[in-house]
Amino acid sequence: MTKSFEDRYQTAIKAEKEYEELEGRMSETSDTKEIKKLAMRHAELQGAVECLRGLRSLYCDLEAAEDLSKEDPAFEEEARGLEEEISKKDADLKRLLHPRDPDDAKNVIMEIKAGTGGEEAALFAADLMRMYLRYAQLKDWQVQIQSQSTSQLGGVKDVQIAFRAKNISSPAQGVWANLKYEGGVHRVQRVPVTESQGRIQTSAAGVLVFPEVEEDSDEIEVDPKDLKIDTFMSSGPGGQSVNTTYSAVRMTHIPTGIVVNMQDEKSQIQNRAAALRVLKSRLLALKKEEEAAKAADMRHSQVRSLDRSERIRTYNFPENRIVDHRTGYKAYDLDQVMEGHLQDVIDSGIHMDEEAEIAGE
Repeated sequence: MTKSFEDRYQTAIKAEKEYEELEGRMSETSDTKEIKKLAMRHAELQGAVECLRGLRSLYCDLEAAEDLSKEDPAFEEEARGLEEEISKKDADLKRLLHPRDPDDAKNVIMEIKAGTGGEEAALFAADLMRMYLRYAQLKDWQVQIQSQSTSQLGGVKDVQIAFRAKNISSPAQGVWANLKYEGGVHRVQRVPVTESQGRIQTSAAGVLVFPEVEEDSDEIEVDPKDLKIDTFMSSGPGGQSVNTTYSAVRMTHIPTGIVVNMQDEKSQIQNRAAALRVLKSRLLALKKEEEAAKAADMRHSQVRSLDRSERIRTYNFPENRIVDHRTGYKAYDLDQVMEGHLQDVIDSGIHMDEEAEIAGE
């Protein structure tokens, strides 16, 4: 291969070398945790390495076609076709080499809150919850509803859900990689069940998404002196008590005012541990958002308020239309999206971010 190829694809060639070294290291260790970590990085590099190797082959074919075209002009057309293919693959390689979000492989905590619109907003929040639960089912993720407050008509005032992948082979399959763009205000336009005149109304619900901190993670520390912990009886729909022991936990982080309620686990000890994990996740998300703000990078900013004007997406039921206002995505398959088929919407956010990252280089 020519020197120009080596110079042009230095970064990709380094990635290929790392990829091959990872294969050796995986065969040498018996540490399951280390193997998982190495395999994740190996999978992350695989697409770029395969693309580089394809380019290497195309350049060899191009050199041969150019040499043959000196004697036979018929090979000039083949050379032009190879140049076009190289150009496309070159763009693919640039995208594949871009550093991934280090949190992509992580699991996620999601909070959905009813906003402007009263009872209809709570009903819409319940619809969003169902949509994400259906999406998780399609992705074969594990789901745990950690806390939930419902309205009189069966809507959701506030719900907290943990989404966890059972097994992933690459960061791109991670829960955070797919759900991180869902944070923000979601606006709905439809005729509410409480509307007797058939008028279309607008209401909103807020979605907060942050990566879940693993139990053994040292990414963030919480001083026990900064915590205020209250216990209470677990409650079910409508607020009635579902047991007679004070197993539910309300954990308040005094410096930030963040409050976490946890009642899904069977014992107070388990609820304390789960609440602390969620609190650490929220504190880490807050820390990263503050760092992003300082760097003037607010692409991942989420809910500032639940005002309908600060929406990221509109769900128009009468027209069966869904619009993402950040990415420009628009489709007339809202009925399917509400059944959990929202990968195309999510992909529009992923592509938007990739293009913005590459353009900013």
